[in-house]
Formats: sequence, structure tokens, C-alpha cells
Amino acid sequence: MPGSATPSTAATAVRNIIVGLVFLAIVILLLLWLAGTFAPKIDAAHAYGSTAPARPVGDTPLVAARLIRTPVVEPAVGTIRAVHEIGVASKLLAKVVVLNVQAGQEMHEGDVLVRLDDEDLKARVQQAQAGVQAAQAARDQAQVEFERTKSLFDQGHAAPIEFERDQTRLKSAHADLERAQQGLREAETILGYATLRSPLTGKIVDKLVEAGDTVTPGQVLLTLYDPQRMQLVASVRESLTQRLQVGQTIGVRVDALEKTCEGQISEIVPEAQTASRTFQVKVTGPCPPGIYTGMFGRLLIPLDDQEVLVIPRAAVHEVGQLRIVAVAEKSNGQEVLRRRAVRLGKDYGDDVEVLSGLRSGEKVAVRAVPPANRSEASPAAQP
Repeated sequence: MPGSATPSTAATAVRNIIVGLVFLAIVILLLLWLAGTFAPKIDAAHAYGSTAPARPVGDTPLVAARLIRTPVVEPAVGTIRAVHEIGVASKLLAKVVVLNVQAGQEMHEGDVLVRLDDEDLKARVQQAQAGVQAAQAARDQAQVEFERTKSLFDQGHAAPIEFERDQTRLKSAHADLERAQQGLREAETILGYATLRSPLTGKIVDKLVEAGDTVTPGQVLLTLYDPQRMQLVASVRESLTQRLQVGQTIGVRVDALEKTCEGQISEIVPEAQTASRTFQVKVTGPCPPGIYTGMFGRLLIPLDDQEVLVIPRAAVHEVGQLRIVAVAEKSNGQEVLRRRAVRLGKDYGDDVEVLSGLRSGEKVAVRAVPPANRSEASPAAQP
């Protein structure tokens, strides 16, 4: 009848369904195999060595896990900055003639950094010098005329108006000479602006111009800083700022150098950042070699003391990614050593913090007992 499926069409549909189910079953089995479902499992307790055979203590030295009190610190991230970092700027509109610096170069105070084109400035100085010479000649002439008129006036042979006129001319000549000398000093000062010298002994951070560039007044040409005076500028949340005070000695961690040093708090900026509610704290102190401005650092803020469980580092034996210790336990009336996995934390000199796996007072072998053979080292090979 029209619209009814033929036998061949129904068989094809059934066959397609069966093929699809078989394919799906194969995919599921493959995923389970890749996930390790069909592989033999290692008992977790066995893997951590809890079922490892015990060993007699014998003459193995034992040390008890003990609690120590240590200060808790909270890090505050910051940036290494120079206490004295200076940008050397031009005061002239001129072309750079000589550039004597490279980034990272050491400079001493007074060394020439940059020379600008100064031909027009030298001409101004010469003009000012000529003006001073002319003013001196006019002053000398006015002095001679005043002395002659004064002599005649004292003898009664010169009128008072002549004396006052020459006296005024002399004062005007002195003023003209002073003005010319001031103009010479100004011209020499401006000429000095064409030679930029290092204001301190330090290191060049970066140069921002090249020889041949034309610079403008106020344009920064290069920056330099004093590498002997560095500081860490850290952002400290407001609740911790109350624990700090100016002059306090505090720890500083420089991750790139893997070094921890101490410094003194030189300044606490009395204004909180609105977005983060933090205060800027500046710490200065002796800097280890290799410190550069812009490096990342951490301010270690001391909090209250806490108790930490520690054991000697020599008692820890590494098996792959596991940390194993040999713990003394009572078994059948005698003291034996059993391996136990522990989770460790920070180092404290020759000791190491135990986060889990031991209790205070439990004794561990100072020298971790290594497996006797390969079969004992591999938990999968244990019976």
C-alpha cells in the first residue's frame, strides 16, 4: 500500500541501528581501557607504605617530631625602585651633537652626558663680553670727568649743576657696567645648558634621544639612578599597616634572586589607595648584588607566632614524588620502623615543617631507611 515501508527498507534500518550500537560499544570500551579501568590497581594504603614490612630499630638514631614557635609573616607585593632616580632634561631648543651614554653605563658625578649645538650661544657670550668692555670704558671715562669736576667744584671754579651732572653720569655708568656684567653671566649660564653633566654617581637607565636629534626645552633626554640606594615600594592593606612604623626593621624577599634580606621602613605614605584600600610602604636598606629598578619584591610583614611541627631534613627519603619517613612504632612488644608518607612545608635551617602524616612526639629515624631492593621500592611489586 502507498506510504508503507517495504521489507528491504525495514531491514536496512535495523542493520544501521545494530551497526551504530556496536560502534558505540566499541568507543565506550576504548575509553574505559584508556582510563585504566581494566588495569590492575594498587591499594592506596599499600602504595603509601603502610603495609611495608617493619624493620627493627636496632642502633638507628631516632629524633622526636617537635613543635617550635615561629613568627607568621604575610607578604605584600611591591616593586624595587631607586631612592634617587633623575631624568636629565634639556633647557634649550638645539640639536644633539654628542651623546656619550648607553643604557646600563656607569657614570660619575660631573661626567659629560650630552652636548648640544652651542655656536649661537658662544656668539652671545662674545657679544656680552664686548658689552662689558664698552661699559667699563664708559665708566672709567665718567670717573675721570667726575673727579676733575669735583676738584674744580671744591676750589669754587665749577658750578653745582656741573658737579651734579657728572656725578649722575658716573652713577649711570656704574649701572650700565653692572647690567652688562649680569648679561655676560646670563649668556655664560645659557651656554652651560648646552653641556649636560651627570648630577650624581649612578647608572644610566635609558637614553631617549640619539645624536642628530633636535630637542626642545623640558624634553627628558635620559634617566639615571643611584644603584647604591634602592627601596621596595609595597602596597600593604590597611589592617596590616597598623603593625608597621617608620624605622622598623623588616624582611624583604626578591624572588628573581632567591634572596631574603632586611631593611628599614623609611616612609609610610599617609593616604590609602581608593581602589585597593592599601597604603604604600617604602623600605630601604643594603641591597644585594643584582638588584635593578623595576624588579618584583615582597615585603614580609610579621604577624603573631604559631606552632609548627618539624623533623630533621635528614629523616626524609624521597620515593618519586612521595616524601617518606621511617617512624618508630610498637609491634609485638618491640620497637620497629615503618615507612610513612608525609606532606612537608617550609624549611627551618636543618629542619623541615611537617604538614600532615606525623604527630608531635613520634620518633623518626634520622637517616631515612632506604628500601633494601628494587622490589621493595616499588609498591606494585610488594606481595
